[in-house]
Amino acid sequence: MTIDTQRNGLVVQNLYAGYGKRDVIFDVNINVLPGEIVGVVGHNGAGKSTLLKSIFRSMPIARGNINFGQLDLTKKTSPYVVAQGISFTPAELPIFRDLTVQENLELGAFSIKKRATYWERLHEVTEIFPVLGERLKETAGRFSGGQQRQLSIGMALMTNPKLMMLDEPSLGISPSVVQKTFQVIRDLAKERDSSVLIVEQNVKAMTQIADRIYVLRNGEVVLEETREEALSRDDWWDLF
Repeated sequence: MTIDTQRNGLVVQNLYAGYGKRDVIFDVNINVLPGEIVGVVGHNGAGKSTLLKSIFRSMPIARGNINFGQLDLTKKTSPYVVAQGISFTPAELPIFRDLTVQENLELGAFSIKKRATYWERLHEVTEIFPVLGERLKETAGRFSGGQQRQLSIGMALMTNPKLMMLDEPSLGISPSVVQKTFQVIRDLAKERDSSVLIVEQNVKAMTQIADRIYVLRNGEVVLEETREEALSRDDWWDLF
């Protein structure tokens, strides 16, 4: 697929990354267009989280290139990446359980300079997730798993990101909440013309919202399919 980098597309080319001298992902090539939801699926240890952390520049890469629009992120830092409009929601500990809901959202908005903009974003987020507005002063650790996931996505939305990266957003929540959460993600991407890159093990949920899906196996991309192609597939096990 040809990417129009003028429109803030994400392009990852020939990426190798890992821990210490041990690479976990090998020669990975992926791209995401504005307004497009792209899923990355694969077994445990396939390198899915490593891929997101590498793009977010929270871990070193061995070689390869990461571009967002006309910006080269390859040698940049996470704060720089955030400033360019990219958010990252990790799978584990995506919120601060000892802080209130509002304090979590304020941390999500740390890069916002104008207080008026903060209040505007807070209003937007609490309209999308009403439970957050109803319980702003409550400690986030008292929330259910699904509500904590909503809060983590709300934190990411506080900066109105051009690209949202979500690591296992279905982790620890019920199927009905997964479906609702994924629908919110899809609606937001289309309304804001923003990109979403989601790492998931829940293939069924992923095929319901993703425009394209990559399959990672042992750190390598073994398949790229459109949503239509993925939905017509009878079985995924041979790819994992």
